[in-house]
Amino acid sequence: MKENSPPLLVALVPLAFLIILLGTNVSIFGDDALSFSNQIALLLAAGLGGLLGRFYGTSFSDLMDGAIDNLKQAVPALIVLLLIGALAGSWLLSGIVPAMIYYGLKILNPDIFLFASCIICAIVSISTGSSWGTVATVGIALLGIGKAMEIHEGLVAGAIISGAYFGDKMSPLSDTTNLAPAVAGTDLLTHIKYMSITTIPSILISLLIFLIIGFNYDTTFDEASVSELSVLLEQSFDLNPLLFIVPIVVIGLIVKRIPAAPALGVGAILGIVFAMIFQQEHIADLVKSEAGGNAYALSLRALGSDFSIPSTNPILAELMSTGGMSGMLNTIWLIICAMIFGGVMDRNGCLKVITGSLLKLATGRTSLIGTTAASSIFMNFTASDQYLAIVVPGKMYEPTFKERGLHPANLSRTLEDAGTVTSVLIPWNTCGATQAGVLGVATAVYWPFCFFCLISPIMTMIMAAFNIRIKKLDDEVNASND
Repeated sequence: MKENSPPLLVALVPLAFLIILLGTNVSIFGDDALSFSNQIALLLAAGLGGLLGRFYGTSFSDLMDGAIDNLKQAVPALIVLLLIGALAGSWLLSGIVPAMIYYGLKILNPDIFLFASCIICAIVSISTGSSWGTVATVGIALLGIGKAMEIHEGLVAGAIISGAYFGDKMSPLSDTTNLAPAVAGTDLLTHIKYMSITTIPSILISLLIFLIIGFNYDTTFDEASVSELSVLLEQSFDLNPLLFIVPIVVIGLIVKRIPAAPALGVGAILGIVFAMIFQQEHIADLVKSEAGGNAYALSLRALGSDFSIPSTNPILAELMSTGGMSGMLNTIWLIICAMIFGGVMDRNGCLKVITGSLLKLATGRTSLIGTTAASSIFMNFTASDQYLAIVVPGKMYEPTFKERGLHPANLSRTLEDAGTVTSVLIPWNTCGATQAGVLGVATAVYWPFCFFCLISPIMTMIMAAFNIRIKKLDDEVNASND
């Protein structure tokens, strides 16, 4: 059978089917939709995409290869997710996260907490080049502090993610920041310099919003509650400042360009080691409370399974619990199903047809940049991966940008402004699923407060519409002649 591309309306059918199923799942299951129903929806949509592919001549083996190739891209992320779960458990047992919360409560004021959280995460992310690493380390601690201050978890997660993704965009160590200029055909420094034109105003507006919300946020949290939580933390853990050596080591490894997986693995192991050094008395109490328990079994449970520190205080009880590696399994399942859907949609020709039709809309400068941004967001929805959201539109639009005399930096900036930052707003995207799983906050809860991620695509469109700092190829030629 000869392979043919499906028409546009047919290509949209699996996507429309998926959206209907996801909406139905949310209405029926609410936040629990990520436990199983959305995974099934993605597989059903992939099955429909596969049937369409077979009808238009794509072989079953080719469809399977597409799904497998997509899954291969996700494997590093899945390993990182497991290690993040292990790290969360070991850092709880060792007292690292409790120490962060303890000292954070003493230093951070509720009025400026959201503002400060965004800045802290931005600094760490710029230093490490990793939004995932930032969220998995300081992000978890900041969320705990925010919960202790009785600030809405969606707001806190939004501030954490906004800062982390700003730093990820602007850091020369970031993989996406290196990928975007490579795909677009420009150099890294030009890309970062040109991206700052849209990125810095976006983060400044976001910080202002967080500051306004912070000063107007009505919280019932009081000093008595702070004192009670602090006393309980002191009673439950030995809060030695030396515990901060572990997160410093992890951040240092990431700064040194050590991949996230081994860096987080080292952090998880060091967490167990420091637990045995600094929390001996408390570990002995925990072991006594378990029939047939021992320190080794306790350590494995902290790394791999549901683990909590008993407390009569409901806020502290919520803070002092983690799911370990097993707590990441629903997220991993979701990512696997999403990547299968994306791989099938790629091999059956649907993604190519849809993105190609978008290209026809790019008649002028503003529409070209807008179409590029829309394509990146669309790829985040369908392919479920931020790398594909950069690579596919980048390759597709690069010739058009050059034909119209636009410098590749315009393309690379747009890919990051739309592709990198919106990935975390989509529940079944690798980034959205990961951050929701790591923080324990549903994507639907935090995305309205990820102001930086929401503002960035709008800012790039504003710059294009008003012709603000739109770099031309002639500008570079003229500069070299001068």
